[in-house]
Amino acid sequence: MPEIYVGTSGWYYSDWEEIFYPKNLPVHKRLSYYSEHFNTVEVNATFYRRFKDSTYQNWYRVTPEGFLFVCKAPKIITHRKFLKETENDIKDFTLSASLLKEKLGLILLQLAPNMPYNIELLRKVIVLFKNTCNVAIEFRNSKWINNEVKECLSELNTPFCNADSPKSRFIDWVTSDILYFRFHGRKDWYFYNYSQEELDEAAIFIKNQISEKTKRVFIFFNNDVGGNAIQNALYLVSKIKS
Repeated sequence: MPEIYVGTSGWYYSDWEEIFYPKNLPVHKRLSYYSEHFNTVEVNATFYRRFKDSTYQNWYRVTPEGFLFVCKAPKIITHRKFLKETENDIKDFTLSASLLKEKLGLILLQLAPNMPYNIELLRKVIVLFKNTCNVAIEFRNSKWINNEVKECLSELNTPFCNADSPKSRFIDWVTSDILYFRFHGRKDWYFYNYSQEELDEAAIFIKNQISEKTKRVFIFFNNDVGGNAIQNALYLVSKIKS
């Protein structure tokens, strides 16, 4: 079996108190507590704002050996510039993320839904990340789900981010020796609570995607509202590893 990493999209949620975090647990201890229960986390906050070097260094310090972070690329790259003229932005971000050292599992590049289709631009930007197998690509528009894109990712050994959401379902794409799955919510973005039946089906699908070439599998739940992501992630862990 490859290394399996299952977690949630973030950890800094006030409504998780008493659902997951003990009452009165100091905010600065939440990540440490989270890392006692999960072996990875997807950092969506890096999409919205820039963090000090000391913040990355602290994340590294308070998490155990073997814990992995996935950092989402800033929106200036994907949603403002639509990947154009982003070399310096990518360089700055990857330099900051590299402060996580061996705990940086991947960078997530989520394309804007309204980004114009340009396969050559996508290829150029992926290569800017230097190690093309360490940046996963999530598409928010079905126009990108075609053979040309699949072949591009496969040639670069770039992970395809397989997303389950109100607008998409998991598809049978494997483009890298790293698999990546995001659960946004089946019927409602971020609020949805997956049923055990839905998670059982997802576990079977994910297991079927794994081959002898698979090195790592990342699975994240982005239905964070009300702590649904926590319960769903813990349940799926038990099914994937059973």
